[in-house]
Amino acid sequence: MPATGFDTFLGIDWSGAKGEFHRGIQVALATPGGDCPQLLSPPSSSGWSRGDVLALMLDYKNDGRSVLAGIDFAFAHPVTTEDGYCPGYSSSPVSAQELWQLVDQASADEPYLYGGGIWGHPDLRQYYNAPMRRDGRGGRGRYFSSRRRMTEIMAAKVNGRSPSPTFNCVGPAGVGTGSLAGMRMLHRLKDHAWIWPVQPAAQKDGCCRLALVEIFPSLYFTMAGITDRMKRDDPLLALNSALNFYNSGPVSSLAEKLPDQDDSDAIISAAVLRDRHCPHQIFPMDKDAEKQARQEGWIFGVGYARQDP
Repeated sequence: MPATGFDTFLGIDWSGAKGEFHRGIQVALATPGGDCPQLLSPPSSSGWSRGDVLALMLDYKNDGRSVLAGIDFAFAHPVTTEDGYCPGYSSSPVSAQELWQLVDQASADEPYLYGGGIWGHPDLRQYYNAPMRRDGRGGRGRYFSSRRRMTEIMAAKVNGRSPSPTFNCVGPAGVGTGSLAGMRMLHRLKDHAWIWPVQPAAQKDGCCRLALVEIFPSLYFTMAGITDRMKRDDPLLALNSALNFYNSGPVSSLAEKLPDQDDSDAIISAAVLRDRHCPHQIFPMDKDAEKQARQEGWIFGVGYARQDP
């Protein structure tokens, strides 16, 4: 495979919430070298929209940059049987591309790439633990279970940290809502980007211009030996200690009035993408995991040992 030659690294902290603009979406830009990643300002004073993020990545690609973008959502659901993602459902998708299309179609009436429309589907709703709506959509489906992807199992085993199951869309750890919105975006990008490791590389003049990977910012702090308590006690010190671990310069301050330290998550992710990517493979992974990872996706960085605090 030709060298990718990335010159632009984007760390994107995502949101699956309803509405157009989200303070929880933050985007950090890193370029080759050791300078600290910089937070990018959204086009609107109301914050980033998911459409803005999509447009930004394509704009950078079209401007001739070679972009490695990491986004904080699961690229697919777990596959535990040959029935695909939804065992027992006769029309269950068996590839990530089919899953993205199904999620997009189920939420076709929802604006701003919101993915919660699937909770109204008479069959598919049964696989999710979703917020209960007044119109009867959502709730805990009878087929919902705490299934895990291979990458999440590996993250817990090797790195001591794993995200919530992708079918869970309830509570602070309910990552499913963001993943559903993200899958709608991936459906739009599948012909314009290298979505790793689900799709083969899209090469242009021997160089991939836009590659997308799944990220897990909390994992990157853990790998650097930064605990949740350290982040709570002194967020700036914790971030700068982690940045130093990934060969990046420090930041002088953090943004105010942002939920859940989304700025820190975007900044550390951009630094990790720059420091830990492989020019030929994006990220080296176990060959035995590749087949399943093409269906389920893989979290960038899973497999590296954690640093002791």
